[in-house]
Amino acid sequence: MKVWDLINDRGYPRYRTAGNERTAFLKVIALIFMIADHCGILFFRGVMEWRVIGRIAYPLYAWCLVVGMGYTRNPVRYSMRLLAMALVSQFFYMRVMNHSIGEGNILVTLLLGQLAIYGMQRKTYGSEYWAPVLAIVFTMLFKIDYGFKGVLLVILLYLAKDSRNAIISTMIAYCLFWGEGTSLLNSLFGLNLSGLKNLTANTQSLYSAIFRLQNFAVLSLILIVNQIGWKKRHPVWLSYIAYPGHFFILWLVKLLISQ
Repeated sequence: MKVWDLINDRGYPRYRTAGNERTAFLKVIALIFMIADHCGILFFRGVMEWRVIGRIAYPLYAWCLVVGMGYTRNPVRYSMRLLAMALVSQFFYMRVMNHSIGEGNILVTLLLGQLAIYGMQRKTYGSEYWAPVLAIVFTMLFKIDYGFKGVLLVILLYLAKDSRNAIISTMIAYCLFWGEGTSLLNSLFGLNLSGLKNLTANTQSLYSAIFRLQNFAVLSLILIVNQIGWKKRHPVWLSYIAYPGHFFILWLVKLLISQ
């Protein structure tokens, strides 16, 4: 898709993407998958199906950010909203997930990705190069959710946004890289997977490459590249309070269970 003939408040062209731009729907689905993931961590430890479903959430949020940067008229205000909600969410993120103050939540990851995109758009004093590099370096100096891999996914999706085939190939390749080193699944929804590794050397290698926890983030492609969902938008504030709001509810549930 071609760039719009529209200019945002900061003076550079807005854009459309080749993927699903029904972000109101995608954010609701991402929230559901994220809640499933966090419930798996908190209440259903050892049941990997909850975690597998949860892998779909972050790529959807990353894609919504890429789409949002094409629509926003004020990227600086966009950054400030992300920063404000990241600060509000941090307390509940620490309480629910047992993290420290030095471990940033997912909104910090998305903020860094947004700043990287902003730098690549502005191209001020070579910011198309140093902005994404600085965003990734930050993740190596300070611990945040998903680390440099989370920020890098945002950058890659932004670079691939103009072509459906580029989005698909980027996500498949990246998820294989992302999954390397994560948990290897022995079963999934009642299906015994471990038997695959006992067939031949080739199937063992294939099993080891495919059936890793983080690889299942590739399932988000179904929603990212197809125009699925409703077109109607919901209020901006609703998207931002959903993240700290779900942590608040999980915190209350956790307190009730502990008592």
